[in-house]
Amino acid sequence: MNELKDILATIGLPVFYLKLGLGVLCSFLLTFLSIPTIVKISKRKNLMDEPGTRSSHLRKIPNLGGIAIFYSLAVCASIFAFELFDLYKFLFASLVILLYIGVMDDIVIMRAYKKLLAQIVVTALIVIGSDVRIRSFFGVFAVYELSYFFSVMISIFTFIVLINAFNLIDGIDGLAGGYSIICSALFGISYFRLGEYNYPLVVLSGVIIGSVVGFLYYNLSSYRTNKVFMGDTGSMILGFLLAFTAICFIDIFIDKQLPEVPRYYLQSAPAIAIAILILPIIDTLNVIIIRLSTGKSPFIADKNHIHHSLLELGLTHRRSTFYIILYYLFIVGVAFYLRHINVNVLLLVIIVLGFIGAYIPKVIFLTRKKAN
Repeated sequence: MNELKDILATIGLPVFYLKLGLGVLCSFLLTFLSIPTIVKISKRKNLMDEPGTRSSHLRKIPNLGGIAIFYSLAVCASIFAFELFDLYKFLFASLVILLYIGVMDDIVIMRAYKKLLAQIVVTALIVIGSDVRIRSFFGVFAVYELSYFFSVMISIFTFIVLINAFNLIDGIDGLAGGYSIICSALFGISYFRLGEYNYPLVVLSGVIIGSVVGFLYYNLSSYRTNKVFMGDTGSMILGFLLAFTAICFIDIFIDKQLPEVPRYYLQSAPAIAIAILILPIIDTLNVIIIRLSTGKSPFIADKNHIHHSLLELGLTHRRSTFYIILYYLFIVGVAFYLRHINVNVLLLVIIVLGFIGAYIPKVIFLTRKKAN
């Protein structure tokens, strides 16, 4: 490695840029090249997602695209961001367990409590075993440093919520994948700006982007032959990794004096992380509120998600995905612009804007209905 650094130094190219470039390219190629084989096997074995009452598709589609995402992430992250697996000992084990329960759920549909128990095990491994946890609220609700027990509990809860929230937004073509790319890019840029110590996380973000771009080529395909869904496998793995990068992002801003580790204090760090992940958070809160207000169980599936509201307006999957991502990027921009105001005020602004975006399609739909 030192010899490679010397060679690259002579041509003025840092190793980091080589890792990042190769990580993105290789993850894209591995996903892109492996999906046709997965689609072929899925069709031969009839491992397909059947259209149902909640479905937004009208024909059977292979739903094991998440296997290709895991494959490229596991290979490329362990090669180009191997430092992460030294630092976070249980990260790879957590991904493998998520792969197993995701594939099981995509093929035979696991019972909800079994899937939840598996998610608790996975998140406990990463939170307790690798010490990836939320240590401070930075003044949110007047709370700062958290006790170890409460820190572990809130971190496990956060992981589980985000894993399942990403699963919920995976309802139309391109939405979960496209939003994962945006989140990874925003976290990756933030890590890059915060110094060399965080470069492995930048590479991980790049690997996620490359992998998901390879998947989206087929997910957004207009042709019937190789169209694929990421399934629970892909959505859970992406939700887990984005929760992981978000918590690491918050932890960077805790004011600790560690040798050779740059630390920066930004009081609004939790609000910024929530802004980046605002879509799955708001979508989950929104459907739970609607279900409870109508006397239904919050765990019963329905068509009250944000993307369903846009489809009711007659928009295509691609247009719906574009408008949703564009609006929630606007929220991230607002959060970044106001990042130095009081963290509670900023959090309130982000949540209010999030819910406004969730109800704009419903208001337009009702207005059209009255006009007709």
